[in-house]
Amino acid sequence: MMLSTIEEFIKKESSSGVVLIAVTLLALFLQNSFFTDFYSDFLRTPVQISIGTFGIAKPLFLWVNDGLMAIFFFLVGLEVKREVLEGELSSKTQVALPAIAALGGMILPALIFTFFNLKDSFSMNGWAIPTATDIAFALGILSLLGNRVPASLKIFLMALAIIDDLGAIVIIALFYTSNLSLVSILVAFGAIIVLVVMNHLKVIKKAAYVLVGIVLWISVLKSGVHATIAGVVLAFCIPLYSTNRNGKRFSMLKEMEHDLHYWVAFFILPLFAFVNAGVDLKGLSPMALFSDVSLGIILGLFLGKQLGVFGFSFLAIKLGFASLPTGSSFKQLYGVSILTGIGFTMSLFVNTLAYNDTNLFYYADKLAILLGSFLSGVIGYIFLKSTLKAV
Repeated sequence: MMLSTIEEFIKKESSSGVVLIAVTLLALFLQNSFFTDFYSDFLRTPVQISIGTFGIAKPLFLWVNDGLMAIFFFLVGLEVKREVLEGELSSKTQVALPAIAALGGMILPALIFTFFNLKDSFSMNGWAIPTATDIAFALGILSLLGNRVPASLKIFLMALAIIDDLGAIVIIALFYTSNLSLVSILVAFGAIIVLVVMNHLKVIKKAAYVLVGIVLWISVLKSGVHATIAGVVLAFCIPLYSTNRNGKRFSMLKEMEHDLHYWVAFFILPLFAFVNAGVDLKGLSPMALFSDVSLGIILGLFLGKQLGVFGFSFLAIKLGFASLPTGSSFKQLYGVSILTGIGFTMSLFVNTLAYNDTNLFYYADKLAILLGSFLSGVIGYIFLKSTLKAV
């Protein structure tokens, strides 16, 4: 049962990677063709939701980044909770290797970015950009190699990416907040208390959790803490197992996770990529890719991720803290480590938080993310293909 769930997850994430490539290319085409005004106007379409005197008005791209991405992080939270309670992260032996690897994959890229940008305080806001891994793209590349890839390596990559996402959530909460509103924070805490009580009382109505979750999202949005955090908090309050009125045991968490997967994989993440990956190449100088920010991102993703993930994994295995994934080799583990440099959507998301989506770097920062991710994907695929042939 657990293996089929993992296989289903990987299949969906892999398919989503193909869609992400397509919408990214479409966004690049629209931004750099005679459709550029249409594309820009679409991103800035004003959208307002109001009830009486209370309302939220934002351009479309912010509704995607602040609203729809909260749903993505809600799904991430559900996956993390399930994996911790009964999945691949439920025991010390299972979680050791991907957790240590994820830690290395965040530390080394951040250090590389810091090396290039330490003297510029504004540029340093982007230190977390190369620490992310896009699970959809990474698993998508891995799936191209078919059954030659040991299942244990796919599970390792999936677990690492989930822990990586959890690390991104912590980073966003701690480092990417604006001026805080005490009233909104108190409302958010009130909503969290209600959710915890509902869980304790074994409330089984999904609508009740969603309703309180909306209140939580609005209050977090208004508080200065990034609204996506609300999605994770809500997920942690969803009960794993409940009993309905007929005495039948069911999993609300797994049902919500299953229902959301297709929407996230084939609508939310592609839409996010579409509104954020439109890099304007017309006025971009090739030298911009040699700026400190660009070099920090490209080298952080392509070198920092693979060296951090593999280096920490190698040490953990040799020191006896973890074991090599079953049926795999160190060469194959290194190949997967290269794939973790595919930051793409997660890196683009952190980029919007770090630089407030300004054009100060003339899109060089976004192009650096695409290039670093592209290099990691292509080199990782070539390396793994040659390694798997030799097995």
